[in-house]
Amino acid sequence: AARCFAAAGPPEEASQVRWNVFKEGIRPRPGQRRQIGLWTGLRNTQVAEMISHVSGLDWFVIDMEHSPNEVGDVLLQLQVSQRGKAEPVVRVPWNEPVMVKRVLDLGCQSIIFPWVNTAEEAEAAVAATRYPTLGGIRGVMSLARMNNYGAANPHYFKEAAGQICNIVQIETVMAVDNIEAIAAVDGIDALFIGPSDLSASMGHIGNPGHPEVKDKIADAFKRIKATGKASGFLTANHADAKWALELGCNFVAVGSDMQMLTAAVRSASADFHTFCEKL
Repeated sequence: AARCFAAAGPPEEASQVRWNVFKEGIRPRPGQRRQIGLWTGLRNTQVAEMISHVSGLDWFVIDMEHSPNEVGDVLLQLQVSQRGKAEPVVRVPWNEPVMVKRVLDLGCQSIIFPWVNTAEEAEAAVAATRYPTLGGIRGVMSLARMNNYGAANPHYFKEAAGQICNIVQIETVMAVDNIEAIAAVDGIDALFIGPSDLSASMGHIGNPGHPEVKDKIADAFKRIKATGKASGFLTANHADAKWALELGCNFVAVGSDMQMLTAAVRSASADFHTFCEKL
């Protein structure tokens, strides 16, 4: 049996592979508690720490694809958040093994792979998280943050894969067409609908709320659910987030740090400028 401890476990558990609470949390099952999260791109350790420890959220994304997060930034955000309550999930810039290897060696255990369109691409994503002879091509580093610097963890190399959560993004019409084949790949834990790129793929760029796009998304959720894999979604529109949850989505990001900050600042600015005009 795998030796694992919870995300908030004591630091002296150096001999055990960290238990990925988020991976277990998104697993479809009767009575599943839906996992609510947030996207982050501000490249800020205080934001990561706040979200993980006091926000009440279940997970958050450290985005490397569309934000200025580099490897060093990811390390710092993992360090401040992995003993909190919200699981840090790293979206890598692309589905390629070098960056995946680096963030895994930093101790990341949940990865979002962008732009996965086929079963073959999904297989490549999984292979990047598995060691040779254990289903993959991940390079072997004998001691780093991922195995507590090799201090007392001889089990990591064989047990790591069981606690790594692989999430692939479904962002094109082709990917939607291939949902069943992608979901059937061993090691894929979840399929995440990317509404912005999907709407662009359908000829409705900038309009993820278009009826045709929403119909496509609803069909995707239905088909993902039928495969037994988890489904994820991102939207800053809370009505759409609730719509996705009603359709059975297992984990939803309900906005981003930049979006929430921008909205709050613009609201405050408009409120006080309007107030001052009446003085």
